[in-house]
Amino acid sequence: MRLQLMKFYYVYVLKSLRDINLIYVGYTEDLIKRIKSHNQFENISTKKFAPFSLIHYEAYRHKADAKHRELYLKTTKDKTALRTMLREFFKSQPVVLEKDTIPDDLPAEALA
Repeated sequence: MRLQLMKFYYVYVLKSLRDINLIYVGYTEDLIKRIKSHNQFENISTKKFAPFSLIHYEAYRHKADAKHRELYLKTTKDKTALRTMLREFFKSQPVVLEKDTIPDDLPAEALA
């Protein structure tokens, strides 16, 4: 019998390390590759807020379920709920440096 690898679809939440108020919600089929893409300034919509730290993700077996969850998390109402859900994370965050004090060439791994 041949083992079949399970395919997952991910909804993820990133926190900008440049803008303390920015949370980005996205969808991907390759979580590691997608986060690297965000942190290498390859995404037009997020590059001015990079680098990012991954603060939450959810894995789904069906693409449609993941896409629905992403759209739901992107609503203003649920962004508030998301902050409530992750309140312990946000309470534990150290004071964030001003934007200008984070060097542009600092790798995201150094800040995560």
